[in-house]
Amino acid sequence: MIYFFDLDRNQMKDYFLSMGEPAFRAEQVWRGMYQHLAESPEEITALPKPLREKLRAEMIFTHLKTEDRLVSSDGETVKTLFTLPDSARIETVLMHYDERETLCISSQAGCAMGCVFCATGQMGFKRNLTSGEIVEQVIHYARELAHRGRKVTNVVVMGMGEPFHNYEAVMKAIQQLNDAQGMNLGARRFTISTVGIVPIIHRFAAEKHQVNLAVSLHAANDNLRDSLIPANRKYPLNKLIAACREYVEITGRRLTFEWALIAGVNDSTHDALELAALVKGINCHVNVIPLNPTAQFPGAPTTSARAQDFKKILESSGIPCTIRLRRGIDIQAGCGQLAARHNKG
Repeated sequence: MIYFFDLDRNQMKDYFLSMGEPAFRAEQVWRGMYQHLAESPEEITALPKPLREKLRAEMIFTHLKTEDRLVSSDGETVKTLFTLPDSARIETVLMHYDERETLCISSQAGCAMGCVFCATGQMGFKRNLTSGEIVEQVIHYARELAHRGRKVTNVVVMGMGEPFHNYEAVMKAIQQLNDAQGMNLGARRFTISTVGIVPIIHRFAAEKHQVNLAVSLHAANDNLRDSLIPANRKYPLNKLIAACREYVEITGRRLTFEWALIAGVNDSTHDALELAALVKGINCHVNVIPLNPTAQFPGAPTTSARAQDFKKILESSGIPCTIRLRRGIDIQAGCGQLAARHNKG
């Protein structure tokens, strides 16, 4: 059977034409699912009843089964663990802000990158998600928010998985969510986070997407980064930073560097100065966040005072920096933490 969310709008039209149905029926279904957030064709009453029944019989409208759902004590973060039809698990996190509703979505079940401080990396790789499974995470929370008169405003592909190892599906999913006849989420509402898959950064830059790019850096020298992010051995910093410079030059867009502050590992004055020297001249912004601890990594988050010092050093070197709030610590909101707990159980 065909999984509805795997189809883009043109593929939907082709599917309806193959059934002998006019193309405008595909548009009705598309708007019903993406704009009105229907959960099944039965809710799209503009369709004739026989067609609704046929769609229900021939198409699958969900791959996501909620296995666990946790809400932080302050009510600002919601994390859902989904089970897919093959029993793989993925996570999606919703973060409430005053004027924003930001989703952190997964692109893979597990991850092959092996970053030592990341719960997903500690799980290992299961499989890539389809474009529809990426899309449906957004649709799921869009429906939930709609009940409260709210909308998804931002989407960060920074959950489980390395998005640039599933590039085609990720970009197709963003295209579907960006479609003006559907959710119409602007490209600049999306951010893709990568550990630094250099060939795909080059491709992403050449394609001149308006989607934001974030690079998980975490260290400014190869020895330290090798120990934290094994992918650095294949794509060392000189190649990664060159690709980042090229991205900024080609697109004219600002790049974000992510830095998890780990006490005694990468939070010193020397680390901050080394980072400032590394990214000098790049139109960039640095997001620093105290580490979200995981069971299999002995590192601890830096102190608030140390984070502030790190920020001041970067800013004094002309590098804009923000200390991100650690959200949902009490519900294991760091990517992969909830899934890892269930897998262990």
